[in-house]
Amino acid sequence: MAGNSMMAHTAALLVLAVVFCSWNYAGAEGEDCCLSISKNKIPHRLVKSFYIQTADMGCKIPATVFITKKGVKLCAPPPENNNWVQKVIRNLKNRSRKKHKGKKQ
Repeated sequence: MAGNSMMAHTAALLVLAVVFCSWNYAGAEGEDCCLSISKNKIPHRLVKSFYIQTADMGCKIPATVFITKKGVKLCAPPPENNNWVQKVIRNLKNRSRKKHKGKKQ
């Protein structure tokens, strides 16, 4: 009898551990990942920075994440799939170069 009781407790703990781990992972995945992308153009003057979201980051879809001057994250298509995204990124890089040139002088 004691063996069955111990086995039931062990099984219950194992189930709880699996549920907790999968719940924890699902919560972490959705925090910083775009779950969908918008094809609406984002005006470059509103954007402060960007990063590329990849599957290596644990995200389900590839995306370009633009961060606005107000700190809002906007999800756009990957740059290789969209010309306007490439233009916004190019504009940000040019702005960054101009800032660094100005600081060196």
